[in-house]
Amino acid sequence: MRKKLLSAAVAAVMTLSLAACGTATPTETDDASAENPDAYIVGICEQMEHVSLSEATRGFKDALIELLGEENVVFREQNANGEQNACGTIIDGFVSDEVDLILANATWPLQAAASATADIPVLGTSITDYGTALGIEDFSGTVGNNISGTSDLVDLEGQAGVLQELFPDAENVGLLYCSGEPNSVYQVETVRGYLEDMGYTCEVYAFTDVNDLSSVTQTACDNSDVLYIPTDNTVASNTEAVANVAMAAGVPIVGGDPGICSGCGVATIATDYYELGRITGEMAAKILTGEADVSTMPIEYGVMEKLYNPANCEALNITVPEGYTAVE
Repeated sequence: MRKKLLSAAVAAVMTLSLAACGTATPTETDDASAENPDAYIVGICEQMEHVSLSEATRGFKDALIELLGEENVVFREQNANGEQNACGTIIDGFVSDEVDLILANATWPLQAAASATADIPVLGTSITDYGTALGIEDFSGTVGNNISGTSDLVDLEGQAGVLQELFPDAENVGLLYCSGEPNSVYQVETVRGYLEDMGYTCEVYAFTDVNDLSSVTQTACDNSDVLYIPTDNTVASNTEAVANVAMAAGVPIVGGDPGICSGCGVATIATDYYELGRITGEMAAKILTGEADVSTMPIEYGVMEKLYNPANCEALNITVPEGYTAVE
C-alpha cells in the first residue's frame, strides 16, 4: 500500500521495458532506500555459493533494475553457505524486516520461506520440482498461495539421451547425488528409469554432505563406466573435489547443470541460469507493481541448451557430435 504511486508509474512503462536488452549494474547496498523511502525492498537468499545460483541471482537483479529503475529497488542479499539452518535464519530476518518480496534461490531457502511467511510474496528460482520441494501431491503447476517462481527442471529424458549418445557402449552407470536434496532424489529416480529402459545397469551413490563426497565419488567411479549427476547444489559447489577423483579414474560425468558440466563434467542439457533469473525478475516486477497476483502465477521454465566441456572431453578422448555448445 505504501508504494501505490510508485507502482502505478512503474507499471505504465513495464510493457516497453520487458523488451529492453543489456545488463544493468546491480544495487548492492541499502543506499537507495535512504534516497527513496518508497523503494521496494527485496530479500535474496542463496542456498550456497556456486556459478548457477549466482547467475540466477544476477539475472533476477538485472531484470528488476531494468524494469523498476535502480533507484526504486533495494536488494538485501545473503548466502547460507550450504547450511540449511542458516536459510531459516536469513528468511526469518527478511520477514522481520517486512521486505516486499523474497527471492528463494534453491530448495532450502524456498522451504524456509514457505514455513516463515504466508503473506510476503515469495519467488523461487533454481528449483527443480516445486511439488517435491514443498510436499505438494499431484502438483498442477501453480502453488496457489504466496509462492511462485521458476524451475530449472530440464528434459531428464534428454539428459539420459545425452549419456546414451556419447556412451552407447557403456554398461554400468553410477548416479551420484546428495541425499539431503529432495530435488536431486527426484531427478535421479526419474533418470534412472530412462537409463534402465535404454539397457544400462544403474546404481545410486548417495552422499550425506561434502565430508563424504570424495569417498562416495571414488566408490562410484570404481564401479561405473560413466556417472550421472543431477542439478545437485552440493556437487555444484564442490566440483573440483569430484573432478579430482573422476578425472584420475578416467570416468566421464554427464551433469545436470552448466556449473557441474564446466567443473567436472563432459556434457549436459541444461538451463541457462542467467535467463532463468531474468524470467524470475520479470515475475517479481509484475508482483511488486500490482500487475499480477503471485497466487495465480504458474511456475515458469527456462531455456534449454546442449553443452560440453572441451577440456574434459579432450582429456578423456571423447568426441562430441554437432549440436553442442562449449560451456563457459
